[in-house]
Amino acid sequence: MPPAPPHDAEWLEADGLGGFASGTVDGIRTRRYHALLLVATAPPTGRMVLVNGLEAWIDTSRGTFPLTSQRYQPDVVWPAGASHHEAFTPDPWPTWTIALPDGTRLVHEILVRPGMPATLVSWRLLTPQPNVRLRVRLLLSGRDYHSLHHENPGFRFDADVHDHCIAWNPYPGVPAVVAHTNGGYRHAPDWYQTFLYTAEEARGLDCVEDLASPGELVWDLSAGEATLLLGTRNDDVDPTAMRDAERVRRGAFATPLHRAADAYLVRRGEGRTVIAGYPWFTDWGRDTFIALRGLCLATGRLDEARSILLEWAGTVSEGMLPNRFPDTGETPEFNAVDASLWFVVAVHELLQRDPDVPPRDARTLRGAVETIVTGYATGTRHHIHVDRDGLVAAGEPGMQLTWMDARVGDRVVTPRIGKPVEIQALWLNALSIAAAFSPRWTPLLARAQASFVERFWYADGGHLYDVVDVDHQAGTADATFRPNQIFAVGGLPVAVLDGERARRVVDAVEVQLWTPLGMRTLAPSSSGYTGHYRGDSTARDGAYHQGTAWPWLVGPFVEAWVRVRGDTAAARREARTRFLEPLLASRDIAGLGHVTEVADGDPPFTPGGCPFQAWSVGEALRLDREVLAEPA
Repeated sequence: MPPAPPHDAEWLEADGLGGFASGTVDGIRTRRYHALLLVATAPPTGRMVLVNGLEAWIDTSRGTFPLTSQRYQPDVVWPAGASHHEAFTPDPWPTWTIALPDGTRLVHEILVRPGMPATLVSWRLLTPQPNVRLRVRLLLSGRDYHSLHHENPGFRFDADVHDHCIAWNPYPGVPAVVAHTNGGYRHAPDWYQTFLYTAEEARGLDCVEDLASPGELVWDLSAGEATLLLGTRNDDVDPTAMRDAERVRRGAFATPLHRAADAYLVRRGEGRTVIAGYPWFTDWGRDTFIALRGLCLATGRLDEARSILLEWAGTVSEGMLPNRFPDTGETPEFNAVDASLWFVVAVHELLQRDPDVPPRDARTLRGAVETIVTGYATGTRHHIHVDRDGLVAAGEPGMQLTWMDARVGDRVVTPRIGKPVEIQALWLNALSIAAAFSPRWTPLLARAQASFVERFWYADGGHLYDVVDVDHQAGTADATFRPNQIFAVGGLPVAVLDGERARRVVDAVEVQLWTPLGMRTLAPSSSGYTGHYRGDSTARDGAYHQGTAWPWLVGPFVEAWVRVRGDTAAARREARTRFLEPLLASRDIAGLGHVTEVADGDPPFTPGGCPFQAWSVGEALRLDREVLAEPA
């Protein structure tokens, strides 16, 4: 039996629209994002927190017992409901077994079914007994999900009650909270003040909130299960049918990792997109194209991959794709040199896997690839252009264009202006892909390949430079030891470095950068190395790519590691044991069932950042289903 997860480990129930419910194992909210009902008003964006949580009590003939706990400022946990939690499992959805001091035992469940912005909450006795009453107070806000809520006279407590449906409209322009229940309701407005969110406090952010509670919901638990469906519409859904259907749906996934991947695939308009991570990311270009290789292509969800890529293909501008998907009334952000090149790779892999792509869609995707490659070759935004050596130069002061994109105020932490190594690997792959259906790219591909081998090998160090022509100064080079060089050997369809040099790069990266939860972004021996990702936003942004480990980088590293060993069955088995299994074990300690965004570069490699990260899950799936799969 696996060990119990930590009390502050987090669970996630995504609705497939960009909204979700989330919380911790012990039920104490530690983030502003933990909520029972958090909806996307313009899927997958426009997120609002409507129901933050609840207080619950059981009344029996032997007394009243709390089922929940809250943390209040300055650091007081009250009441002691969490101490009555006997067991927790996130499968098939978050489920608590609760044992009260008088011998009463019950089960509490929270379930979100994709496709509807609604959360089913339920309680039932494990052994029948008379005179058991359940009382629940919902805690409401009606705020943007990045904000916090405070007591104010504008909150509307009024309840619209019809039979077993209660609706509250907290603020003008905010969706209503609609509760369908098989219990009763007693209106009794009150404010709960100064909730303390310790995860926000640790991040140096505002961390205290007030929530409104309009009244009390009551059930006779002795008479049967208590159910509460929280949503924004007057949809009366049968709880038993909802659970049965969702149990079948979740049981159809091949592995728990496949099921985790499903949370990131959401609706955008009439199409599909990828949420970069929960709880605070929406859909981003770079993350989408990296993640869908594992989330969709490796899992056979080819129709969804095609829908996502077609959705993005329509946003090409001046040979670039936006790094942030444009929302209505907002200007797209074209601030990534790599996002468009990752799109080219994803299109190539889709067309290779799916012979049934309709010809019109294939033409659209290939047309987007041709436009991107042409745009880079002729020059586009942010000084992105092909130089005389055939390689891509990019960057200008104040802009962060690669995936190492942290800023502290006006300072770009890792500017990497010039010719970054992974951009060249992506560019060479894009040229190879474009040349397959347009031979005019073949001469440029040959020139760029020769230049790469000549210009990036750092003989004294036995590895690749991170950037050449630094700040567009010809002949300069940055030998800082970072993981970006691994993309020359693994992580892309075509390796642009092979032989002894490839083996030396892989071995050096393993020695200096590997951790059980991902690859460090900077070697510990380097100046500026920061081994812990913690503190306020300035400290965290400063550490983000200066030593912090990233789980998604395990994908390219392991692929490179296997390639330089001849891609044998024995090498795949060893890599699975040494690299993939420790990463997958982390799914039990942070974002349950998922892989986190980052981890400390120093022991004990504590997970951090976003607890549910798309490209981390995607690359783990790509390794499991493709790179390390046993040869047929």
